[in-house]
Amino acid sequence: MRARHALPALAAVAALLLTGCVDNSPASTGDAENGSAVNAPEVDAAAVALLPASVADSGTLVLGTSPNYPPNEFKNEAGDPIGWTIELGNAMAAKLGLTAEFTVARFETIIPGIDGGTIDVGASSFTDNVEREKQMDFVNYYEAGIQWASLTGNDIDPNNACGLKIAVQSTTCQDTVEIPAKSAACVAAGKPAIQKLPLDTQDTAATSVLLGQADAFSADSPVTLYAIEKLAGKLQTAGESSEVAPYGFAVAKDSGMAAAIQAALQSMVDDGSYAEILAGWGVQAGGIDTITINAAANG
Repeated sequence: MRARHALPALAAVAALLLTGCVDNSPASTGDAENGSAVNAPEVDAAAVALLPASVADSGTLVLGTSPNYPPNEFKNEAGDPIGWTIELGNAMAAKLGLTAEFTVARFETIIPGIDGGTIDVGASSFTDNVEREKQMDFVNYYEAGIQWASLTGNDIDPNNACGLKIAVQSTTCQDTVEIPAKSAACVAAGKPAIQKLPLDTQDTAATSVLLGQADAFSADSPVTLYAIEKLAGKLQTAGESSEVAPYGFAVAKDSGMAAAIQAALQSMVDDGSYAEILAGWGVQAGGIDTITINAAANG
C-alpha cells in the first residue's frame, strides 16, 4: 500500500531535480550555477560590423528565455537563468562586443516581444520550422530529435501510442505538431486518439509521468535524456529519438540581426568555445560545424 503522502513527495522531488533547486550542473561545467563556465571569447570585429546600429549602440544584447527546459535553459537556486543555451547567449554577446541581458518570459510571449522591439534574440530552444520562419528569422545552432520517456518498466512505442495520454510542454513543437499529427493518424486508422496533456513547464510534464497522470512525455532529446539522468531509475526512454530538427535563435525578420548572430556563432565554432560549452553540459551530440539561417526552408 502506498503511503498517503507518497505521490506529493515524489512530485516535490521531481520538481527540485528538474528546476535547478539542487545542483543540476555536470561536474565538467565548473561553477555553472553562477554563470558561464568558460572564458568569454574575444570580440569578433567582422560580426560586430554586421550588427544593426541600434543594437550596437545600446551595448546590450537582450535575450528572451523561458527557463524551464533543463539542461538547455532553467534556473539556479537564486532564480537566475542557467544552462547551455544561456552560456551560448553570454558567449555570443561577448563575440559581438555586447553584454548579454536575459529577459525571463513565458515561451509563447518571446516572439511577440521580438516583434515589439523589447527582445533582440529569442534564446529558448526554438525548433526552426517553416511556419515559424514566416514570422522570424532563425539562426541555427544545434540539432535535436524528439525523445519520449515513460516510467521504468512501462515500455511504450511512440509509433503505437493510440489511446495513451502523453504529456508535453505547452506551445512546443511536441504540443503543436508532433502529438496532433500522431493522434490524427490514429483516428484515420480507426483507433482511439492520443490524449494530449499540455502543461506549463517541462518539469511538470515529467512529474505527470511519475505520478501516473500520463503514460509518457515527449520533449527534445537533450531535455528528455537530462530528466532521465536526474531522476535515475524512475524514467526510461520510450522508443528511439526521431524527427531531428534544428534549434534556432529567433530574431526579427529581415532586421540584419540574423547575419550578425550567425557570424558570432560561427566564430565560436571556429575558436572552439562553442564545442566547449556543449561538452560541458554533455550535449555535444547535437552540435554542428556550420551555422546557418532558416534551415527549415533552406535545408
